Amino acid sequence: MVDANGRSVGRSMRILVTGGAGFVGSHLCERLLADGHEVIALDDFSTGSPANVAHLMRSRRFWLVERDVAQPFDYEIDRVYNLASPASPARYQCDPVRTTITNVVGTLNALSCAERHGARLLQASTSEVYGDPEVHPQPEGYLGRVNPIGVRACYDEGKRCAESLVMDFHRQGRASGRIARIFNTYGPRMALDDGRAVSNFIVQALRGEELTVYGSGSQTRSFCYIDDLVEGCVRLMEHPLEVGPVNLGNPVEVTVLELAQEIVRLTGSASRIVYRPLPEDDPRQRRPAIELARRSLGFEPRVALRQGLYATIQSFRAALLGAGECSRRGEPALAS
Repeated sequence: MVDANGRSVGRSMRILVTGGAGFVGSHLCERLLADGHEVIALDDFSTGSPANVAHLMRSRRFWLVERDVAQPFDYEIDRVYNLASPASPARYQCDPVRTTITNVVGTLNALSCAERHGARLLQASTSEVYGDPEVHPQPEGYLGRVNPIGVRACYDEGKRCAESLVMDFHRQGRASGRIARIFNTYGPRMALDDGRAVSNFIVQALRGEELTVYGSGSQTRSFCYIDDLVEGCVRLMEHPLEVGPVNLGNPVEVTVLELAQEIVRLTGSASRIVYRPLPEDDPRQRRPAIELARRSLGFEPRVALRQGLYATIQSFRAALLGAGECSRRGEPALAS
């Protein structure tokens, strides 16, 4: 259960987070520890980093385990958040076979662990299951328009198969499942070389490089701040009845060009925007329909894009300063 402020209440639990040293996983581990739980974070560090959870290592209720989820694992736990997977096109396309195996075999292993211990599992799925959508915004009942043999299929179809496994385990009574379809999420601790629009634009702007916009920049995205996303995941996990899939994201839609322009303004950068050809199977528009999340979970994103971008820029600026790749010149103040 969660209280009126979204905090989980009741007994302390032992919770497994696969992909726990990743961007989303590290923030989730932080939240679960704050809620009084014990947390085991599994990560092979292929895209995550021990640095993301270094500040959590002081807690006696936190364990970090280096492990590939494609190999069987077993921990006595009450909950499993299955987040293990590369999430950006640049990361998941560099080894597409491994991406598919991580999403399918890794999910099967997580479900088997949950089954053995009577644990509930939340599957971190993705808006990519909708592909390049013909329905806008995308409701959970939309079955998607995905290219099963395209360069993004390792991730798109891997996540779709993972959803199928979770639902089959749930229907058979083998493990209680929850499915969160996560839309674009951003915030501190994103990898500098993550390869997605927010991180690319911030790094390019802070380095004084050209901002690379693919296509005309008219394609749209909806960006959810990490704190809001974690809140939604916890609410879904602890809901007594809702299985999902449930869309979790921010329904405020902006064009990629508008995002680039806002980041230039917030960084005080003199960078100019350049245009490159659109990648294969890149979605033209993406916005979550979150009526189900609102009605069932009481979920409502609270962090405005400008506020979230400012916090993310400050995090990236600190990381680049530490690497000697950025100066403090032009650092803006966040206007009200």
